[in-house]
Amino acid sequence: MSTVRLRHLAQVNPQTPAFDRLSPEDELTFLPMESVWPGSRLDISQRRPKTSVAVGYTRFQDGDVLVPKITPTFEAGRSVLVNGLHNGAGTGTTELHVLRPGLQIDPRFLLYSVSTHGFLKLGEAEMYGVAGQKRVPDSFLRDLAIHLVPLEEQRRIADFLDAETGKMSKLSESLQRFDRDVREREQAVLGQELNCGNRMAGEALRPGWRWTPLMHLTDQFRQIMYGIVLPGQHVEDGVPIVKGGDVAANRLSRNSLNRTTHAIESNYVRSRLKGGDLVIAIRGSVGEIAVVPDELTGANLTQDAARISVGADTDARWLRLVLESPAVVEQVQRRVTGATIKGINIWDLKRVLVPTPSTAEQLALSGVVNRAVDTHEAMRSRVARHSSLIAERRQALITAAVTGQFDVSTASGRNVTDGVTP
Repeated sequence: MSTVRLRHLAQVNPQTPAFDRLSPEDELTFLPMESVWPGSRLDISQRRPKTSVAVGYTRFQDGDVLVPKITPTFEAGRSVLVNGLHNGAGTGTTELHVLRPGLQIDPRFLLYSVSTHGFLKLGEAEMYGVAGQKRVPDSFLRDLAIHLVPLEEQRRIADFLDAETGKMSKLSESLQRFDRDVREREQAVLGQELNCGNRMAGEALRPGWRWTPLMHLTDQFRQIMYGIVLPGQHVEDGVPIVKGGDVAANRLSRNSLNRTTHAIESNYVRSRLKGGDLVIAIRGSVGEIAVVPDELTGANLTQDAARISVGADTDARWLRLVLESPAVVEQVQRRVTGATIKGINIWDLKRVLVPTPSTAEQLALSGVVNRAVDTHEAMRSRVARHSSLIAERRQALITAAVTGQFDVSTASGRNVTDGVTP
């Protein structure tokens, strides 16, 4: 086994002849980042006319290996080998590096080489940029040392890994189906217990309930509001700030959030958070809701998220649940405006009508629903643990095979997923 720099084995971010040969009206594959997943999860179904993607996108063609460059997608090991592209070519997010293998390296072996634990750790160390926006430079890829074996051995390793990772992918798909079933059951419980009447559909409320503007269910001394308009770049010793995307991605922890300077944050005292507050995304993933943990007391918001501080006569757990119910979600979505960046303004959010029972009934309902939600969340947590274990074992197997830690011609991967079935 010899060590060869990747630039001698593959082109890094090359020109794309397959794209250049297409006529302006021809369609080709389009890959947003959410479609870039290894194995069967890779989605190449989207298409765009060449004229609409001629500028501002990454270009690639059949046989290329795509490596995400931005955190956290890079660290997740979501590199893919693309084949079967429409008209043999594609464009996609600019957050991709393109590797075009030469004659000395099998494309599948190259893919597995950029999926090893060592590659991901080295790339993470080479990232540049601010937290949440760090990227792997193409110079790292060009200088990457590849453990090169003869082509015949590369193909034998790739065949072995195709078979074994394929088994893991099938198990992961089963876990994902189970997770979807659990989520559907949870939604059924929410729909049944919080079926309180849909105002938009002209349905009547339950007896004793009333329609209440959201702003009347909040602390009148801490009204609904968004936060910092221009938070600036991340500073390590700054104040944590919650963005709309943080709510959607469930990143409400001190270690996961960007931070702004104390000087900037001091101008937005009125939008500071306390443990137990609700935050709602008001731009982008509008309507996503989360509860602020106690550790984020004193943190702040950006203009993409709004704080909902619950009033004394309102149960916070119930309010979060009912804000996720069809009766409220439909109202929120009807008030969303914008073409490129969709959002709801604070004036409209305050006036969303919430179907409201007495405080005692709120407590009773939230107790019933939260018990069911807790059960479903425990199931989903188990699925997540199993999925994480499969991913770890997949990466360990790839690393061992590519770096020659065992002979794939005599190895058996029949036990690689033992202990991870749901």
